[in-house]
Amino acid sequence: MISTDKTDKTDNKVALVTGAGTGIGRAVALAFLREGYSVALVGRRAEPLEAVAKESGSHRALAVPTDVGNPESVAALFAKIHQAFGRIDVLFNNAGISGIGTNFEDIAFETWQSVVNINLTGSFLCAQGAFKMMMGQTPQGGRIINNGSISAHAPRPNSASYTSTKHAITGLTKSISLDGRKYNIACGQIDIGNALTELSVRMTKGVLQANGEVAVEPMMDAAEVADAVIHMAGLPLSTNIQFMTIMATKMPFVGRG
Repeated sequence: MISTDKTDKTDNKVALVTGAGTGIGRAVALAFLREGYSVALVGRRAEPLEAVAKESGSHRALAVPTDVGNPESVAALFAKIHQAFGRIDVLFNNAGISGIGTNFEDIAFETWQSVVNINLTGSFLCAQGAFKMMMGQTPQGGRIINNGSISAHAPRPNSASYTSTKHAITGLTKSISLDGRKYNIACGQIDIGNALTELSVRMTKGVLQANGEVAVEPMMDAAEVADAVIHMAGLPLSTNIQFMTIMATKMPFVGRG
């Protein structure tokens, strides 16, 4: 069970984590639960969400299987959050798929549409649902944290659909940050580079570089990302980290690789 010795800073606060069943989402969801938040765990499949809830040992975890790209599914999600918790304080908009690895000329429209629907439309729908709850609750306000990725700044080879959505997330973040001011809603973005998860473990065996070479890239523990998200979430709403980049120190991003 989580500790009962939490301060008023996190007691009775509610977080929503999308893509919570695996990888970064799982690490962040478990961190929120350890900090004393009630957490809605969201993802496409029930089994991983329930496994995270069980792993946490917390009665504050609520698994809600959701298709984030579907407006009706997202509306049902927020209805359940309202019924279970009555409010929402933090959204970590994390759900996404990569679509990486296909030459630009070979990207199928169905692949493009799927990546855009989950990464961008899903982020919009969840942010809008959280925004509406935050503006109407008492006390008013909350925080939205979007997972932008290093790809919000620079693409990897053969990643047009993924990179396009992550650049778009930056625009979404700025717009929410501006439009949320009058409702005490803060919005920031965390750009993550090379966190070791089930999906990124392949990078330890070599990744295609811009010059055509394949190189093994340094990785960091996903727990470090979770700590950064917790820090962003824990700030008073009068303070916002607009953009944060967290990355494996020696990954090929800064400079020329």
